[in-house]
Amino acid sequence: MEFLIDIGAFLLKAAIIVIAVGFIIGLLAQAAQKQKKSKGDLQVTDLSKELKDLSEHLKLELMDKKARKKAMKALKKKKPAEDKKRRLFVLDFKGSMDAKEVDNLRQEVNAILQLATEKDEVLVRLESGGGVVNGYGLAAAQLQRIKSNGLTLNVAIDNVAASGGYMMACVGHKLLAAPFSFIGSIGVVAQIPNFHRFLKKHDVDFEQLTAGEYKRTLTLFGENTDEGRRKFKQDLEAIHRQFKAFVQENRPELDIDKVATGEVWSGQEAKELGLVDEVTTSDSWLLEQHKAFNVLQLNYVVRKPMSERFAKGLSMVIQTLKSSLTRSDIAQ
Repeated sequence: MEFLIDIGAFLLKAAIIVIAVGFIIGLLAQAAQKQKKSKGDLQVTDLSKELKDLSEHLKLELMDKKARKKAMKALKKKKPAEDKKRRLFVLDFKGSMDAKEVDNLRQEVNAILQLATEKDEVLVRLESGGGVVNGYGLAAAQLQRIKSNGLTLNVAIDNVAASGGYMMACVGHKLLAAPFSFIGSIGVVAQIPNFHRFLKKHDVDFEQLTAGEYKRTLTLFGENTDEGRRKFKQDLEAIHRQFKAFVQENRPELDIDKVATGEVWSGQEAKELGLVDEVTTSDSWLLEQHKAFNVLQLNYVVRKPMSERFAKGLSMVIQTLKSSLTRSDIAQ
């Protein structure tokens, strides 16, 4: 009899899991049919309201009980303030080596340019140690679009804007940097391993055919030549010249030869060299600006594929059911 009860309990558990899985599949299939074709959504956060609420909450906490009660009544009766005419759009860019975040940046810039006026401003909170030339060149071009449309562009660096990160930052009309942030690295680097001697030692032949004198200058597996190294270095120097010219165009007061050495400086040192305009944090700057602007943070979020959301949801349901059933078994 006890054996039959155990079998029944097992079948009940299995049935619950199957029903739950079927239910999740049904919900996801229904959501997939209703899903829009767009790849992502633009999220807007009113930072002005958040900053105001924090300030009012702090003031209330510092009051005694009687004064707090009176202040809370006054706040309830207070009419909502009229929206300020000027808007400050805040974008966050935290760049990786391949600068894949530029796709989201492009969407955010597109949104701003469709509704902003020349009275509005933009703040980009930038963090990047650099990466691929083409990716960061495109990211800098996206910021250039903001300037080209007559908007004031501010760039805040709380942690690091080096190499490609500084290529982006220098586009701004005004550059802000925290005292101990890392700024600079106006240089170009490329490095690859070479396994030619290893392959030769183990009698492994490597063949590479090209058409064009400089189709391949340095290689991973073949024997590199002095001529190949010379051409590769020449290409790096050409990119470096273009990098320097870009920075000089955007910050004409800079002594470009002094700062384009590949060195990195702290925010305070960068201010003395002319790489940035003001030493402050993005938080301090925003606290000042929200008095005159409606501060709106924009964040373009790419939707996860349906398959990924389904797998995650299914995993969570199964884990919850397992945990629930395990607790039930322990209780018995």
